[in-house]
Amino acid sequence: MGKRVQCSSSSVFGPGSTQTLPLLRKTTTIGRDLRGNNGVDFALASPVRCHHQKFASWRFEPVTFTCDSDLNFSIWVFDDQRTTSDTGVGTPRRHFAPTAPPNLLPSTRRQSPPLLGLGDKAHLHPSQLRLRQPQHRRESSTMRLTRDNINQHVVRAEYAVRGELAVKSEEFRARLKKGDTSLPFDQVISANIGNPQQLDQKPITFFRQVLSLLENPALLNKEDVLISGLGYKTDVIERAKWLLKQVGSVGAYSASAGAPAIKESIAAFLERRDGFPADPSKIYLSTGASSGVNTLLHVICADKNTGIMIPIPQYPLYTATLSLLDAQAVPYYLDESKSWGTSFETIKAAYEKGKADGLDVRCIVIINPGNPTGASLSEQDVRSVIDFAKQENLVVMADEVYQTNVFVGKFHSFKGVLRKMQQENPGKYDGVELASLHSVSKGMVGECGHRGGYFELVGFNPEVEAEIYKFVSIMLCAPVIGQCLVELMVNPPKQGEPSFELYQNEYSGIYEGLRERAAALHKAFGQMEGVECAEPQGAMYLFPTIRLPKKALDAAVAEKRKPDEFYCMKMLEATGVCVVAGSGFGQKEGTLHFRTTFLAPGTEWVAEIVKFHQEFMDKYR
Repeated sequence: MGKRVQCSSSSVFGPGSTQTLPLLRKTTTIGRDLRGNNGVDFALASPVRCHHQKFASWRFEPVTFTCDSDLNFSIWVFDDQRTTSDTGVGTPRRHFAPTAPPNLLPSTRRQSPPLLGLGDKAHLHPSQLRLRQPQHRRESSTMRLTRDNINQHVVRAEYAVRGELAVKSEEFRARLKKGDTSLPFDQVISANIGNPQQLDQKPITFFRQVLSLLENPALLNKEDVLISGLGYKTDVIERAKWLLKQVGSVGAYSASAGAPAIKESIAAFLERRDGFPADPSKIYLSTGASSGVNTLLHVICADKNTGIMIPIPQYPLYTATLSLLDAQAVPYYLDESKSWGTSFETIKAAYEKGKADGLDVRCIVIINPGNPTGASLSEQDVRSVIDFAKQENLVVMADEVYQTNVFVGKFHSFKGVLRKMQQENPGKYDGVELASLHSVSKGMVGECGHRGGYFELVGFNPEVEAEIYKFVSIMLCAPVIGQCLVELMVNPPKQGEPSFELYQNEYSGIYEGLRERAAALHKAFGQMEGVECAEPQGAMYLFPTIRLPKKALDAAVAEKRKPDEFYCMKMLEATGVCVVAGSGFGQKEGTLHFRTTFLAPGTEWVAEIVKFHQEFMDKYR
């Protein structure tokens, strides 16, 4: 007994042909994967036959094959008219691979249940199988690399922001681009990631004009055309000339820690921001803030017993990087009832637990303003963290990439507050080690693709600084065009300069647009049944709590999904709006959230979320 299903256009059977696939047996073992079963032979539960006349002699039998731990497996197809043995040795073989694993029966003896459940993919309908074109490839048993023998720290690393929901959204985007009208929406809104210019945030004119001249210096020979024909201001031309003098060419390597003149511009910015001097030799240009995080954690994490304190909810870059390094996350929970603030007591309790677990807790990470929460720390919050770091001799890693995205109160940098505390209590805080990070990717700049950023070190041992320099030297240098963009970010046009008025108008326009959309989205969440959301204080995200009916929770279990993932997938399928489930960032047990940006222009997509939520709640009451 089988089910006739339509073949895809890429099938070995040809477009429009049909095949019969087995009605696969349901597993009785849920939630297991194949880790530890590599090299064990399995077979399909029943035969498969093709009913296309041209291929009537082909048979799909329960032949044995090897399944590796990442659920990849191959089945070989034989032609009855040319096969001389059941093994198919010496026969022409056609390869096909299901897009997701069916239930399998072990065909070799080992101590395992008679039916092996394959995690969340255990219950598959035959129509979910698709045949591929014949391929010339080695069998998995002869491949040098498999998912089971590569670096398992890479395998275990997870990054929810670009996970299943993001992949599905790109599939929908591709279908819409091809003219598919079967979807209930006509555009995909990528509210899952802080990628401003993908969502139509306009680049700052001054920045892009300078970059254009850096990329094509020959244009500087036509200043009259630039000014009269293209509207370039004289300060654009002068800045481009100055930067080219500093770096030579954006196609050449710079010094490993960054171009010296650009580091001096950053130091001047930090002094203006904090009111205290900054040392250019302590500043390192990076490929966005992410590479700075990677550098610092590589140096800090000595072995698998190293503990790094991270806020929960957290940006998954940190847990993913710790997985790669085989180091341990020591979570401390932010308090949703206090607008996602933190406290000395909460941090101390998490630290003590990490120590009790035998970890060498070395560092505390702070994301301010917060991602995914959007919270902005008060000066007292910052002081409490520094006090705790001093007490327990912890390195402070301050991720401050959203420092210009503050809508309530003001931004308090860790460097500025630390210097105040050192001034107020001479000698007491001199031993605090602080690394602060910033980037061109967020804020009103929004230049994610140019990969520019920096980090500043305060209070580090000179010998450790030398090792950090060596680490960044191995990577040669950060992209020079990104370094130049950092210089433009920290040293924008000043009042009285030709480009200032346009720069100021563009900058404030982007800021006000973000603030207004954040308020509109927050208001919409406040009107939705079972949804609560803290007031947006900063960054570019909201992280609402959702309370789902029991029927929805049961439906999520039936689909082998976490409840928040189930909700977010249904939202994507109904509206085209892609968000991220709260479980990807960490959340207190028994709570459900999702993270959304408020970068997308307009408010129509917000109305679509409200409409979807009402229909979802009605369906699962």
